[in-house]
Amino acid sequence: MFPYSTVIFDLDGTLLDTLQDLCDSANYALSLHQMPTRSLDEIRRFVGNGVGLLIHRAVPAGTPEEVEAQCLADFRAHYLLNMENRTAPYAGVLELLDGLNQAGIRLAVVSNKFDGAVKGLCQDYFGDRVKVAIGESQGVARKPAPDTVFRALKELGADAQGAVYVGDSEVDIETARNAGLPCLSVSWGFRDADFLLQRGAQRIVPSPADLLALLTGAAN
Repeated sequence: MFPYSTVIFDLDGTLLDTLQDLCDSANYALSLHQMPTRSLDEIRRFVGNGVGLLIHRAVPAGTPEEVEAQCLADFRAHYLLNMENRTAPYAGVLELLDGLNQAGIRLAVVSNKFDGAVKGLCQDYFGDRVKVAIGESQGVARKPAPDTVFRALKELGADAQGAVYVGDSEVDIETARNAGLPCLSVSWGFRDADFLLQRGAQRIVPSPADLLALLTGAAN
């Protein structure tokens, strides 16, 4: 009935605005090790490839591997306890998910955030709206590898035909390409429309309401 029967969403910058909590936990870890803290705009540029690379980019160049590893561990511990301090769904996202569910479209979230955080955030903010949530875990390659997308499709009982990937970053564009899925890029998240177009975005969606109309065939 609709253009798509399955939607695979990115999480950070697409469904949830997590940037401030990520920044706070990164700066907590940096401060523990007497390292300079980072601005919100710097953290915005560092996210998208998992928390390991976030911390690698945040610590000063030349930081010993063992110190970086401890900084990452401190970040993870702090973030798990503080990941909902200032995080919230973007305006219109809950209505988007409700509308997709009402249309009978299967939904999943795949993220480079560690798996426990992904599952916890999705349960707390979306409840039963999202049936499958997959994050970074041992033995599963993180995005832009397509592994988490394929796992999500399998858990949903869906195949790639009729599926679309929705994300806010260049990593998401590449992930969709690697998975063989069409990609819809949203401009309300961590990257703006110009940046996304320069990285190969094929279609930019400016709001959750526009995305709902497009995904359910209601758009003109």
